[in-house]
Amino acid sequence: MVNKTAYQRVQGARRKDKISIAELIHGLTTDFFELHGDRLEADDHALIGGVGLLNNRPITVVGIQKGADTDENIDRHFGSSTPQGYRKALRLMKQAEKFHRPILALVNTPGAWPDVESEYHGQGSAVAQCIIQGMQLKVPYISIIVGEGGSGGALALACGDRVLMFEDSIYSVLSPEGYASIMWKDSSKVQQAAEELGLTPESLLKDGIINQIIHEYKPGDDLSDLRDFLDKQFTELENLPMSELIEQRQRRFRNY
Repeated sequence: MVNKTAYQRVQGARRKDKISIAELIHGLTTDFFELHGDRLEADDHALIGGVGLLNNRPITVVGIQKGADTDENIDRHFGSSTPQGYRKALRLMKQAEKFHRPILALVNTPGAWPDVESEYHGQGSAVAQCIIQGMQLKVPYISIIVGEGGSGGALALACGDRVLMFEDSIYSVLSPEGYASIMWKDSSKVQQAAEELGLTPESLLKDGIINQIIHEYKPGDDLSDLRDFLDKQFTELENLPMSELIEQRQRRFRNY
């Protein structure tokens, strides 16, 4: 793994040519069938979710997708999910539990969409329910931070039994720009803020917050090794007694 500064990891996580969530889904699964809507209000295009086969194993996949251009970014809220998106994710995860399907969550978001409309429609509650229910799901649950992992918007889908990060990814309570503005009233100190936040995969692995670092994949790469790795991880988790699976998941998050 290439040694980089914290801010270089931030820049890498935000690269425009970063492999997208949709590309990962279609590279890891076959026969993916996307599902829509939260069954309450609307369908959030920032949140992709559905069912596919990972090495012939049926799994549920949920992920937050950034746009490839300006119009798509506007449609997907620049990779920030609304309450409708988090409720859709929770609906699909509960469906996965009903049909005994493992869950794969793919995260690339600066945070939950922060507009007034989202607050009116229960953004805080939707994120909280993903966390609360995610801790109790009776199926194996793996989360991967692909790029940005910002605040509660990322944590909502990062409650897995195993939490993994790509090399060029970040995971923190807020952005380096936000931290610099709050701590020093100077957003230009973003590089110093990135170091102090400890948001790199290396720092988070050392602190026990994540389980493993995954090497970077580019658009068009063969994902068979990652697919086989995830298949093995799901098998290990499925072999645990259900009570032990849930107890281990809850214990790992209580540690921090």
